[in-house]
Amino acid sequence: MLHLPPALRHRRFTLIWLGLIISQVGSQMQQWVLFWHISQLSRAPIAVSVVGGVRFVAVLAFSLVGGLVADRYDRRGILFLTQSISLLVALGLGILTLFHVIQLWHIYLLTAIQASAIAFDLPARQSLVPNLVPREDLPSAFSLQSIAFSTGAIAGPALSGIVIGYWGTAYAYLINAVSFLAVIFALLLMGKVPQQQSSSQKGLKAALADIRIGIHFIRHQPLILSSMILDFFATFFASANTLLPYFSQYVLHIGEVAYGWLAAAMSIGSVIVGLVISQFNNVRRQGLLLTGSVVVFGLATILFGVSRLYAVIFFALALAGAADSVSTIIRNTIRNLNTPDSLRGRMTGVNQIFFMGGPQLGEVEAGAAAQAFGVPFAIFSGGIGVILIVALIAVRWPVLLRYNGDEPSIASVLAD
Repeated sequence: MLHLPPALRHRRFTLIWLGLIISQVGSQMQQWVLFWHISQLSRAPIAVSVVGGVRFVAVLAFSLVGGLVADRYDRRGILFLTQSISLLVALGLGILTLFHVIQLWHIYLLTAIQASAIAFDLPARQSLVPNLVPREDLPSAFSLQSIAFSTGAIAGPALSGIVIGYWGTAYAYLINAVSFLAVIFALLLMGKVPQQQSSSQKGLKAALADIRIGIHFIRHQPLILSSMILDFFATFFASANTLLPYFSQYVLHIGEVAYGWLAAAMSIGSVIVGLVISQFNNVRRQGLLLTGSVVVFGLATILFGVSRLYAVIFFALALAGAADSVSTIIRNTIRNLNTPDSLRGRMTGVNQIFFMGGPQLGEVEAGAAAQAFGVPFAIFSGGIGVILIVALIAVRWPVLLRYNGDEPSIASVLAD
């Protein structure tokens, strides 16, 4: 029997969670509209891969700085600024499209601006969660975050096909701009959130020293490092879902609405699993759960690549989303429980290079592979790569497999 998830007993977390659900609907709608829009401006699969390249450059350039900023400054204030920038980017895309003047370079430039904002947004948002709920409720909180993301990723892609088909691409961008107001209002209602700040020293030298401390911490935490490397390569090899517009149009020969539901399939699986995990506040055998879920993710990607039946592809994508949800929840729990609060922003900044850099570079690789060998090959070969990388990491870092979840954490030891 379902009950109220433990994390929702905390008002400030509930506010930001509700705001994120609304915002994610708009953001996910925009993402899949963007891929479709590019496919209309250019039939070359490599064109959509440029988006991944642009995002990766922004992530690489600003993630470490974004993590440091989240540790030094008010995380709530950072989120207010980054959400406002994302609102303006969506508004710009909508206006340019509405007046029929948008070109590929506009999309790439505005994507770079938004990706730069996200490089500061994510470390602040992830680091804020442990400030809003107690340690024992963190698995529930991260499960609910996964549900917020996945709920948006169900409704958003489904709406993308409907909005494109009935109103046009411009209105999808404009709707997304409005959706960011939900998070902005939640931040205003939340009030000040106490946090440990890493350093009072200013200047470039002190900033570089603080960044080095964060990198040094991660390098000497094999549990955190191995989970980051697993995340990077798994998402690198299995990023071919960005080819879905081309797969839908030129392999399955389906329209916008059917495409929208395929784009939502991963998140349907993710929400179901996230809802189940959100009911628990003590998840054990976390290492086996993490590696096993990534293997399932790879197998589902292979099934997606080799099938030509709409129902089978929908199931494969839903299964991939369910597995990815388990992986995401466990990874976030492991990293935040084993990182002191004063280092969480920098840890997330470094992690952002791995978990955002992997899929963005993977989009470039998938586009190039699709251009050379075809879209189906790019998809199923990526699934094979995911399974191989799990095996290699399990051999290299057996500590990840053995991790149970009830071991004393670095964060709690330092707090004591």
